[in-house]
Amino acid sequence: MSESMAEASPLSQQPPQALLERLKDYGQEDAFALWDELSPEERLLLVKDMESLDLSRIDRIIRCSLQSHSLPTAAIEPVPEGSVSSVEERRPEDKARWWKMGLKAISEGKLAVLLLSGGQGTRLGSSDPKGCFNIGLPSGKSLFQLQAERILRVQRLAEQSKNDSASSTTGNSVIIHWYIMTSPFTDEDTRKFFEFHKYFGLEPEQVTFFQQGTIPCISKDGRFIMESPYKVAEAPDGNGGVYSALKSSNLMEDMSTKGVKYLDCYGVDNALVRVADPTFLGYFIEKGVAAAAKVVRKAYPQEKVGVFVRRGKGGPLTVVEYSELDSNLASAINQETGRLRFCWSNVCLHMFTLDFLHQVANGLEKDSIYHLAEKKVPSIHGHTTGYKLEQFIFDAFPYAPSTALFEVLRDEEFAPVKNANGSSFDTPDSARLLVLRLHSRWVVAAGGFLTHSVPLYATGVEVSALCSYAGENLEAICRGRTFHAPCEITF
Repeated sequence: MSESMAEASPLSQQPPQALLERLKDYGQEDAFALWDELSPEERLLLVKDMESLDLSRIDRIIRCSLQSHSLPTAAIEPVPEGSVSSVEERRPEDKARWWKMGLKAISEGKLAVLLLSGGQGTRLGSSDPKGCFNIGLPSGKSLFQLQAERILRVQRLAEQSKNDSASSTTGNSVIIHWYIMTSPFTDEDTRKFFEFHKYFGLEPEQVTFFQQGTIPCISKDGRFIMESPYKVAEAPDGNGGVYSALKSSNLMEDMSTKGVKYLDCYGVDNALVRVADPTFLGYFIEKGVAAAAKVVRKAYPQEKVGVFVRRGKGGPLTVVEYSELDSNLASAINQETGRLRFCWSNVCLHMFTLDFLHQVANGLEKDSIYHLAEKKVPSIHGHTTGYKLEQFIFDAFPYAPSTALFEVLRDEEFAPVKNANGSSFDTPDSARLLVLRLHSRWVVAAGGFLTHSVPLYATGVEVSALCSYAGENLEAICRGRTFHAPCEITF
Protein backbone atom coordinates (compact mmCIF):
# COMPACT_ATOMS: atom_id res chain seq x y z
CA MET A 1 0.00 0.00 0.00
CA SER A 2 1.38 3.44 -0.91
CA GLU A 3 2.11 6.04 1.75
CA SER A 4 -0.82 8.19 0.66
CA MET A 5 -3.19 5.20 0.70
CA ALA A 6 -2.02 4.44 4.23
CA GLU A 7 -2.75 8.04 5.23
CA ALA A 8 -6.21 7.61 3.73
CA SER A 9 -7.21 4.76 6.01
CA PRO A 10 -10.86 4.65 7.04
CA LEU A 11 -9.93 6.46 10.28
CA SER A 12 -8.31 9.41 8.45
CA GLN A 13 -10.11 12.75 8.68
CA GLN A 14 -7.81 14.67 6.29
CA PRO A 15 -6.89 14.09 2.62
CA PRO A 16 -3.38 12.68 2.07
CA GLN A 17 -1.20 15.77 2.32
CA ALA A 18 1.32 14.84 -0.38
CA LEU A 19 -1.41 14.05 -2.92
CA LEU A 20 -3.34 17.22 -2.06
CA GLU A 21 -0.19 19.32 -2.59
CA ARG A 22 0.37 17.72 -5.99
CA LEU A 23 -3.20 18.49 -7.00
CA LYS A 24 -2.74 22.10 -5.83
CA ASP A 25 0.39 22.37 -7.98
CA TYR A 26 -1.78 21.64 -11.03
CA GLY A 27 -4.84 23.63 -9.93
CA GLN A 28 -6.94 20.49 -9.38
CA GLU A 29 -7.41 20.54 -5.61
CA ASP A 30 -11.19 20.90 -6.06
CA ALA A 31 -11.23 17.14 -6.63
CA PHE A 32 -11.17 16.90 -2.80
CA ALA A 33 -13.85 19.56 -2.27
CA LEU A 34 -16.39 17.09 -0.88
CA TRP A 35 -13.93 15.06 1.20
CA ASP A 36 -15.73 15.76 4.48
CA GLU A 37 -18.96 14.33 3.08
CA LEU A 38 -17.47 11.03 1.95
CA SER A 39 -17.57 7.73 3.76
CA PRO A 40 -14.23 6.09 4.61
CA GLU A 41 -14.66 3.68 1.67
CA GLU A 42 -15.44 6.54 -0.74
CA ARG A 43 -12.35 8.42 0.44
CA LEU A 44 -10.21 5.41 -0.41
CA LEU A 45 -11.80 5.28 -3.88
CA LEU A 46 -11.13 8.99 -4.45
CA VAL A 47 -7.49 8.70 -3.40
CA LYS A 48 -7.01 5.64 -5.61
CA ASP A 49 -8.62 7.48 -8.57
CA MET A 50 -6.37 10.53 -8.17
CA GLU A 51 -3.24 8.43 -7.69
CA SER A 52 -3.95 6.58 -10.93
CA LEU A 53 -3.63 9.80 -12.94
CA ASP A 54 -0.37 10.96 -14.52
CA LEU A 55 -0.97 14.51 -13.33
CA SER A 56 2.06 16.12 -14.98
CA ARG A 57 1.18 14.62 -18.39
CA ILE A 58 -2.51 15.50 -18.08
CA ASP A 59 -1.67 19.05 -17.00
CA ARG A 60 0.61 19.46 -20.03
CA ILE A 61 -2.14 18.17 -22.34
CA ILE A 62 -4.75 20.50 -20.83
CA ARG A 63 -2.55 23.59 -21.04
CA CYS A 64 -1.33 22.91 -24.59
CA SER A 65 -4.80 22.05 -25.86
CA LEU A 66 -6.54 25.06 -24.31
CA GLN A 67 -3.82 27.35 -25.64
CA SER A 68 -4.02 25.85 -29.14
CA HIS A 69 -7.83 26.11 -29.06
CA SER A 70 -7.61 29.87 -28.54
CA LEU A 71 -5.17 30.47 -31.40
CA PRO A 72 -6.37 31.51 -34.88
CA THR A 73 -6.58 28.68 -37.40
CA ALA A 74 -3.75 28.64 -39.94
CA ALA A 75 -4.66 29.46 -43.53
CA ILE A 76 -5.58 26.44 -45.62
CA GLU A 77 -5.16 25.59 -49.28
CA PRO A 78 -6.75 22.89 -51.46
CA VAL A 79 -4.97 19.58 -51.80
CA PRO A 80 -2.62 19.66 -54.82
CA GLU A 81 -4.12 17.71 -57.72
CA GLY A 82 -0.95 15.63 -58.03
CA SER A 83 -1.47 14.25 -54.54
CA VAL A 84 -4.71 12.48 -55.48
CA SER A 85 -5.28 9.39 -57.58
CA SER A 86 -8.77 10.06 -58.94
CA VAL A 87 -11.07 7.34 -60.21
CA GLU A 88 -11.29 8.69 -63.76
CA GLU A 89 -7.53 8.79 -64.31
CA ARG A 90 -6.98 5.18 -63.25
CA ARG A 91 -6.31 2.70 -66.05
CA PRO A 92 -7.24 -0.98 -65.85
CA GLU A 93 -3.57 -1.91 -66.10
CA ASP A 94 -2.79 0.32 -63.11
CA LYS A 95 -5.42 -1.40 -60.98
CA ALA A 96 -4.25 -4.84 -62.08
CA ARG A 97 -0.63 -3.97 -61.25
CA TRP A 98 -1.51 -2.58 -57.82
CA TRP A 99 -3.72 -5.59 -57.03
CA LYS A 100 -0.88 -7.96 -57.87
CA MET A 101 1.69 -5.94 -55.88
CA GLY A 102 -0.63 -5.81 -52.89
CA LEU A 103 -1.33 -9.53 -52.90
CA LYS A 104 2.41 -10.25 -53.11
CA ALA A 105 3.13 -8.07 -50.07
CA ILE A 106 0.26 -9.70 -48.17
CA SER A 107 1.50 -13.17 -49.07
CA GLU A 108 4.86 -12.17 -47.57
CA GLY A 109 3.21 -11.15 -44.29
CA LYS A 110 3.97 -7.46 -44.69
CA LEU A 111 0.44 -6.13 -44.05
CA ALA A 112 -1.41 -5.96 -40.74
CA VAL A 113 -4.88 -4.55 -40.20
CA LEU A 114 -5.74 -2.09 -37.44
CA LEU A 115 -9.38 -1.68 -36.42
CA LEU A 116 -10.58 1.32 -34.42
CA SER A 117 -13.37 -0.14 -32.32
CA GLY A 118 -13.56 1.78 -29.07
CA GLY A 119 -17.12 3.08 -29.49
CA GLN A 120 -20.42 1.77 -28.25
CA GLY A 121 -23.54 1.73 -30.42
CA THR A 122 -25.31 4.30 -28.25
CA ARG A 123 -26.66 6.32 -31.18
CA LEU A 124 -27.83 3.04 -32.72
CA GLY A 125 -29.85 2.26 -29.60
CA SER A 126 -27.42 -0.40 -28.38
CA SER A 127 -25.00 -0.55 -25.46
CA ASP A 128 -22.92 -3.23 -27.21
CA PRO A 129 -19.71 -2.44 -29.11
CA LYS A 130 -20.55 -1.08 -32.56
CA GLY A 131 -18.91 -4.03 -34.27
CA CYS A 132 -21.46 -6.41 -32.74
CA PHE A 133 -24.27 -4.63 -34.58
CA ASN A 134 -26.37 -6.50 -37.16
CA ILE A 135 -27.48 -4.04 -39.87
CA GLY A 136 -30.17 -6.39 -41.18
CA LEU A 137 -28.46 -8.14 -44.09
CA PRO A 138 -29.98 -11.46 -45.24
CA SER A 139 -27.12 -13.30 -43.53
CA GLY A 140 -27.66 -11.53 -40.21
CA LYS A 141 -23.91 -10.99 -39.94
CA SER A 142 -22.47 -8.39 -37.59
CA LEU A 143 -20.03 -5.72 -38.72
CA PHE A 144 -17.23 -7.70 -37.05
CA GLN A 145 -18.13 -10.81 -39.02
CA LEU A 146 -18.33 -8.96 -42.34
CA GLN A 147 -14.82 -7.61 -41.76
CA ALA A 148 -13.38 -10.90 -40.52
CA GLU A 149 -14.64 -12.72 -43.62
CA ARG A 150 -13.10 -10.09 -45.89
CA ILE A 151 -9.77 -10.76 -44.18
CA LEU A 152 -10.26 -14.48 -44.73
CA ARG A 153 -11.00 -13.88 -48.41
CA VAL A 154 -7.91 -11.72 -48.94
CA GLN A 155 -5.77 -14.36 -47.24
CA ARG A 156 -7.06 -16.95 -49.70
CA LEU A 157 -6.53 -14.66 -52.69
CA ALA A 158 -2.96 -13.97 -51.54
CA GLU A 159 -2.37 -17.69 -51.02
CA GLN A 160 -3.64 -18.44 -54.55
CA SER A 161 -1.46 -15.66 -55.96
CA LYS A 162 1.57 -17.06 -54.17
CA ASN A 163 0.89 -20.59 -55.43
CA ASP A 164 0.35 -19.31 -58.99
CA SER A 165 3.72 -17.53 -58.95
CA ALA A 166 6.44 -19.39 -60.80
CA SER A 167 8.92 -18.51 -58.07
CA SER A 168 6.74 -19.63 -55.20
CA THR A 169 7.56 -22.49 -52.91
CA THR A 170 5.29 -24.38 -50.57
CA GLY A 171 5.22 -22.70 -47.19
CA ASN A 172 2.96 -21.55 -44.39
CA SER A 173 -0.51 -20.27 -45.15
CA VAL A 174 -0.93 -16.52 -45.54
CA ILE A 175 -1.87 -14.80 -42.27
CA ILE A 176 -3.06 -11.20 -41.88
CA HIS A 177 -2.70 -10.08 -38.27
CA TRP A 178 -5.69 -8.10 -37.01
CA TYR A 179 -5.12 -5.59 -34.20
CA ILE A 180 -8.36 -4.39 -32.63
CA MET A 181 -8.38 -1.27 -30.46
CA THR A 182 -11.15 -1.32 -27.88
CA SER A 183 -11.87 1.02 -24.98
CA PRO A 184 -12.51 0.30 -21.29
CA PHE A 185 -16.21 0.44 -22.20
CA THR A 186 -16.07 -2.15 -25.01
CA ASP A 187 -13.08 -4.38 -24.33
CA GLU A 188 -14.66 -7.22 -22.36
CA ASP A 189 -17.77 -7.44 -24.55
CA THR A 190 -15.69 -7.39 -27.74
CA ARG A 191 -13.45 -10.23 -26.56
CA LYS A 192 -16.44 -12.32 -25.49
CA PHE A 193 -18.18 -11.70 -28.83
CA PHE A 194 -15.15 -12.97 -30.75
CA GLU A 195 -14.76 -15.97 -28.48
CA PHE A 196 -18.45 -16.89 -28.74
CA HIS A 197 -18.29 -16.73 -32.54
CA LYS A 198 -14.99 -18.64 -32.68
CA TYR A 199 -13.22 -15.65 -34.21
CA PHE A 200 -15.42 -15.97 -37.35
CA GLY A 201 -13.07 -18.56 -38.81
CA LEU A 202 -9.84 -16.70 -38.11
CA GLU A 203 -7.14 -18.15 -35.89
CA PRO A 204 -7.31 -16.69 -32.35
CA GLU A 205 -3.55 -16.07 -32.50
CA GLN A 206 -3.92 -13.64 -35.39
CA VAL A 207 -6.34 -11.37 -33.49
CA THR A 208 -4.88 -9.03 -30.87
CA PHE A 209 -7.02 -6.80 -28.66
CA PHE A 210 -5.68 -3.71 -26.92
CA GLN A 211 -7.29 -0.75 -25.17
CA GLN A 212 -7.11 2.93 -25.96
CA GLY A 213 -6.56 5.28 -23.06
CA THR A 214 -8.93 7.56 -21.23
CA ILE A 215 -8.41 11.12 -20.06
CA PRO A 216 -10.30 13.31 -17.58
CA CYS A 217 -13.06 15.58 -18.86
CA ILE A 218 -12.48 19.22 -17.99
CA SER A 219 -14.43 22.42 -17.50
CA LYS A 220 -13.78 25.35 -19.80
CA ASP A 221 -11.23 26.71 -17.30
CA GLY A 222 -9.31 23.43 -17.34
CA ARG A 223 -10.46 21.87 -14.06
CA PHE A 224 -11.44 18.24 -13.69
CA ILE A 225 -15.15 17.48 -13.87
CA MET A 226 -16.10 15.04 -11.13
CA GLU A 227 -18.49 12.28 -12.19
CA SER A 228 -19.20 11.55 -8.52
CA PRO A 229 -17.75 12.97 -5.30
CA TYR A 230 -15.06 10.28 -5.43
CA LYS A 231 -14.44 9.74 -9.16
CA VAL A 232 -13.26 12.02 -11.97
CA ALA A 233 -15.28 11.96 -15.20
CA GLU A 234 -13.22 10.32 -17.96
CA ALA A 235 -13.72 9.65 -21.65
CA PRO A 236 -11.77 7.71 -24.31
CA ASP A 237 -8.95 9.80 -25.78
CA GLY A 238 -10.27 9.62 -29.35
CA ASN A 239 -9.38 7.29 -32.20
CA GLY A 240 -6.03 9.08 -32.39
CA GLY A 241 -5.29 7.50 -29.03
CA VAL A 242 -4.34 4.46 -31.08
CA TYR A 243 -0.78 5.76 -31.47
CA SER A 244 0.01 6.08 -27.77
CA ALA A 245 -1.89 2.83 -27.09
CA LEU A 246 0.22 0.95 -29.64
CA LYS A 247 3.33 2.41 -28.08
CA SER A 248 2.43 1.66 -24.46
CA SER A 249 1.35 -1.88 -25.38
CA ASN A 250 4.62 -2.54 -27.26
CA LEU A 251 2.54 -3.69 -30.20
CA MET A 252 4.64 -1.90 -32.80
CA GLU A 253 7.55 -4.08 -31.68
CA ASP A 254 5.22 -7.08 -31.93
CA MET A 255 4.35 -6.11 -35.51
CA SER A 256 7.99 -5.62 -36.40
CA THR A 257 8.86 -9.05 -35.03
CA LYS A 258 6.17 -10.56 -37.24
CA GLY A 259 7.62 -8.87 -40.33
CA VAL A 260 4.86 -6.28 -40.74
CA LYS A 261 5.84 -3.26 -42.84
CA TYR A 262 2.45 -1.67 -43.59
CA LEU A 263 -0.68 -1.05 -41.55
CA ASP A 264 -4.20 -0.75 -42.96
CA CYS A 265 -6.27 1.31 -40.50
CA TYR A 266 -10.03 1.85 -40.51
CA GLY A 267 -13.12 2.53 -38.36
CA VAL A 268 -15.52 -0.21 -37.36
CA ASP A 269 -18.75 1.45 -38.50
CA ASN A 270 -18.33 1.15 -42.28
CA ALA A 271 -20.33 -1.77 -43.68
CA LEU A 272 -18.56 -1.60 -47.07
CA VAL A 273 -14.97 -1.25 -45.85
CA ARG A 274 -12.49 -3.17 -48.00
CA VAL A 275 -10.31 -4.51 -45.23
CA ALA A 276 -6.72 -5.22 -46.31
CA ASP A 277 -7.43 -3.92 -49.82
CA PRO A 278 -4.67 -5.27 -52.12
CA THR A 279 -5.24 -2.50 -54.68
CA PHE A 280 -4.80 0.28 -52.12
CA LEU A 281 -1.76 -1.46 -50.67
CA GLY A 282 -0.15 -1.85 -54.09
CA TYR A 283 -0.77 1.82 -54.87
CA PHE A 284 0.70 2.78 -51.49
CA ILE A 285 3.83 0.71 -52.05
CA GLU A 286 4.32 2.03 -55.58
CA LYS A 287 3.98 5.66 -54.44
CA GLY A 288 6.56 5.07 -51.70
CA VAL A 289 4.80 7.41 -49.25
CA ALA A 290 4.66 7.24 -45.46
CA ALA A 291 0.91 7.76 -45.19
CA ALA A 292 -2.10 7.53 -47.48
CA ALA A 293 -5.86 7.81 -47.21
CA LYS A 294 -8.83 6.73 -49.24
CA VAL A 295 -11.11 9.68 -49.93
CA VAL A 296 -14.54 10.19 -51.45
CA ARG A 297 -15.79 13.32 -53.19
CA LYS A 298 -17.85 15.55 -50.97
CA ALA A 299 -21.50 15.09 -51.93
CA TYR A 300 -22.48 18.77 -51.46
CA PRO A 301 -20.82 21.88 -49.97
CA GLN A 302 -22.38 21.66 -46.50
CA GLU A 303 -22.00 17.90 -46.03
CA LYS A 304 -20.88 17.23 -42.46
CA VAL A 305 -17.57 15.54 -43.23
CA GLY A 306 -13.98 16.51 -42.62
CA VAL A 307 -11.93 17.30 -45.71
CA PHE A 308 -8.24 17.03 -46.52
CA VAL A 309 -6.48 20.37 -46.93
CA ARG A 310 -2.98 21.75 -46.99
CA ARG A 311 -2.10 23.85 -43.94
CA GLY A 312 -0.36 27.05 -44.95
CA LYS A 313 1.62 27.74 -48.10
CA GLY A 314 3.21 24.45 -49.12
CA GLY A 315 2.36 22.95 -45.74
CA PRO A 316 1.51 19.34 -44.90
CA LEU A 317 -1.76 17.63 -45.69
CA THR A 318 -4.19 17.35 -42.82
CA VAL A 319 -7.92 17.21 -42.16
CA VAL A 320 -10.20 20.11 -41.29
CA GLU A 321 -13.50 19.26 -39.67
CA TYR A 322 -16.63 20.59 -41.36
CA SER A 323 -17.32 22.85 -38.37
CA GLU A 324 -13.96 24.58 -38.89
CA LEU A 325 -14.43 25.21 -42.64
CA ASP A 326 -15.77 28.66 -43.55
CA SER A 327 -19.02 28.39 -45.56
CA ASN A 328 -17.58 30.43 -48.44
CA LEU A 329 -14.58 28.10 -48.68
CA ALA A 330 -16.86 25.08 -48.43
CA SER A 331 -18.82 26.30 -51.47
CA ALA A 332 -15.86 27.49 -53.58
CA ILE A 333 -15.47 25.81 -56.98
CA ASN A 334 -12.23 24.92 -58.77
CA GLN A 335 -12.84 26.46 -62.20
CA GLU A 336 -10.46 24.04 -63.94
CA THR A 337 -11.96 20.81 -62.62
CA GLY A 338 -15.51 21.90 -61.81
CA ARG A 339 -15.15 20.26 -58.40
CA LEU A 340 -15.39 21.89 -55.02
CA ARG A 341 -11.99 23.35 -54.13
CA PHE A 342 -12.15 21.43 -50.84
CA CYS A 343 -13.77 18.22 -52.00
CA TRP A 344 -11.76 15.27 -50.69
CA SER A 345 -13.65 13.85 -47.73
CA ASN A 346 -11.92 11.90 -44.98
CA VAL A 347 -13.68 8.57 -44.37
CA CYS A 348 -11.17 6.98 -41.94
CA LEU A 349 -9.54 4.57 -44.39
CA HIS A 350 -5.79 4.95 -43.96
CA MET A 351 -2.51 3.21 -44.77
CA PHE A 352 0.76 3.81 -42.90
CA THR A 353 4.25 2.38 -42.86
CA LEU A 354 5.19 0.89 -39.51
CA ASP A 355 8.32 3.06 -39.42
CA PHE A 356 6.15 6.16 -39.71
CA LEU A 357 3.88 5.04 -36.86
CA HIS A 358 6.90 4.92 -34.56
CA GLN A 359 7.56 8.59 -35.38
CA VAL A 360 3.92 9.57 -34.93
CA ALA A 361 3.60 7.95 -31.50
CA ASN A 362 6.57 9.96 -30.25
CA GLY A 363 5.57 13.18 -32.02
CA LEU A 364 1.96 13.33 -30.86
CA GLU A 365 2.92 12.66 -27.27
CA LYS A 366 5.55 15.40 -27.38
CA ASP A 367 3.15 17.98 -28.84
CA SER A 368 0.41 17.14 -26.32
CA ILE A 369 -2.26 18.97 -28.35
CA TYR A 370 -5.71 17.41 -28.21
CA HIS A 371 -8.94 18.51 -29.83
CA LEU A 372 -11.50 19.96 -27.44
CA ALA A 373 -14.95 18.46 -28.03
CA GLU A 374 -17.61 20.48 -26.22
CA LYS A 375 -20.02 17.97 -24.65
CA LYS A 376 -22.55 17.54 -21.89
CA VAL A 377 -20.61 15.56 -19.28
CA PRO A 378 -22.32 13.63 -16.45
CA SER A 379 -21.20 15.17 -13.17
CA ILE A 380 -22.14 15.66 -9.53
CA HIS A 381 -24.00 18.79 -10.68
CA GLY A 382 -26.01 16.97 -13.34
CA HIS A 383 -24.96 17.17 -16.99
CA THR A 384 -22.30 19.88 -17.14
CA THR A 385 -21.02 21.56 -20.30
CA GLY A 386 -17.32 20.85 -20.61
CA TYR A 387 -14.62 19.44 -22.85
CA LYS A 388 -13.67 15.91 -23.77
CA LEU A 389 -10.04 15.79 -24.89
CA GLU A 390 -9.48 13.75 -28.05
CA GLN A 391 -6.84 13.00 -30.61
CA PHE A 392 -7.90 11.87 -34.07
CA ILE A 393 -6.39 9.28 -36.36
CA PHE A 394 -5.74 11.95 -38.98
CA ASP A 395 -3.55 13.94 -36.55
CA ALA A 396 -0.73 11.77 -37.91
CA PHE A 397 -0.78 13.27 -41.39
CA PRO A 398 1.05 16.57 -40.65
CA TYR A 399 4.03 14.46 -39.50
CA ALA A 400 4.23 12.54 -42.77
CA PRO A 401 7.16 13.44 -45.06
CA SER A 402 5.01 12.26 -47.98
CA THR A 403 1.29 11.63 -48.34
CA ALA A 404 -1.01 10.38 -51.09
CA LEU A 405 -4.80 10.33 -51.42
CA PHE A 406 -6.66 7.57 -53.24
CA GLU A 407 -10.19 8.33 -54.42
CA VAL A 408 -12.84 5.62 -54.08
CA LEU A 409 -16.52 5.62 -54.93
CA ARG A 410 -18.71 6.03 -51.89
CA ASP A 411 -21.35 3.59 -53.17
CA GLU A 412 -18.62 0.92 -53.36
CA GLU A 413 -16.61 1.50 -50.19
CA PHE A 414 -18.41 3.79 -47.76
CA ALA A 415 -21.59 2.76 -45.94
CA PRO A 416 -21.41 4.39 -42.50
CA VAL A 417 -23.51 3.08 -39.61
CA LYS A 418 -23.78 5.89 -37.08
CA ASN A 419 -27.43 6.73 -36.35
CA ALA A 420 -30.50 4.70 -35.48
CA ASN A 421 -33.06 3.85 -38.14
CA GLY A 422 -35.47 6.74 -38.54
CA SER A 423 -32.62 9.27 -38.76
CA SER A 424 -32.08 11.01 -42.08
CA PHE A 425 -28.65 9.57 -42.86
CA ASP A 426 -25.97 6.97 -41.98
CA THR A 427 -28.39 4.39 -40.56
CA PRO A 428 -28.32 0.58 -40.56
CA ASP A 429 -31.06 0.67 -43.23
CA SER A 430 -29.10 2.99 -45.52
CA ALA A 431 -25.91 0.95 -45.06
CA ARG A 432 -27.73 -2.32 -45.74
CA LEU A 433 -29.17 -0.99 -48.99
CA LEU A 434 -25.74 0.21 -50.13
CA VAL A 435 -24.34 -3.29 -49.55
CA LEU A 436 -27.26 -5.04 -51.29
CA ARG A 437 -27.20 -2.71 -54.30
CA LEU A 438 -23.45 -3.06 -54.80
CA HIS A 439 -23.59 -6.84 -54.56
CA SER A 440 -26.56 -6.93 -56.93
CA ARG A 441 -24.47 -5.08 -59.50
CA TRP A 442 -21.71 -7.65 -59.04
CA VAL A 443 -24.13 -10.52 -59.65
CA VAL A 444 -25.59 -8.96 -62.81
CA ALA A 445 -22.09 -8.18 -64.12
CA ALA A 446 -21.20 -11.85 -63.57
CA GLY A 447 -24.16 -12.98 -65.70
CA GLY A 448 -26.71 -13.63 -62.95
CA PHE A 449 -30.35 -12.58 -62.79
CA LEU A 450 -32.45 -11.18 -59.96
CA THR A 451 -36.11 -11.47 -59.11
CA HIS A 452 -37.74 -9.74 -56.19
CA SER A 453 -41.07 -9.37 -54.45
CA VAL A 454 -40.50 -5.76 -53.38
CA PRO A 455 -39.15 -2.82 -55.42
CA LEU A 456 -35.54 -3.48 -56.41
CA TYR A 457 -34.38 -0.13 -55.04
CA ALA A 458 -35.41 -1.36 -51.55
CA THR A 459 -33.73 -4.74 -51.71
CA GLY A 460 -30.98 -6.75 -53.40
CA VAL A 461 -28.66 -9.66 -52.76
CA GLU A 462 -25.74 -10.13 -50.39
CA VAL A 463 -22.60 -11.82 -51.66
CA SER A 464 -20.66 -13.56 -48.91
CA ALA A 465 -17.13 -12.21 -48.63
CA LEU A 466 -15.99 -15.82 -48.54
CA CYS A 467 -17.08 -15.99 -52.20
CA SER A 468 -15.88 -12.62 -53.45
CA TYR A 469 -13.98 -9.68 -52.02
CA ALA A 470 -14.72 -7.01 -54.64
CA GLY A 471 -16.88 -8.72 -57.25
CA GLU A 472 -14.17 -11.06 -58.56
CA ASN A 473 -14.61 -14.77 -59.39
CA LEU A 474 -18.41 -14.74 -59.41
CA GLU A 475 -19.05 -16.05 -62.93
CA ALA A 476 -18.91 -19.71 -61.90
CA ILE A 477 -21.45 -19.08 -59.16
CA CYS A 478 -23.77 -16.63 -60.89
CA ARG A 479 -23.74 -17.03 -64.67
CA GLY A 480 -27.16 -18.11 -65.91
CA ARG A 481 -28.62 -18.43 -62.42
CA THR A 482 -31.56 -16.49 -61.00
CA PHE A 483 -31.55 -15.29 -57.41
CA HIS A 484 -34.64 -14.14 -55.52
CA ALA A 485 -33.87 -11.02 -53.49
CA PRO A 486 -33.25 -10.54 -50.68
CA CYS A 487 -30.88 -13.47 -50.12
CA GLU A 488 -27.27 -14.29 -49.38
CA ILE A 489 -25.15 -15.87 -52.11
CA THR A 490 -22.63 -18.34 -50.76
CA PHE A 491 -20.59 -21.09 -52.42
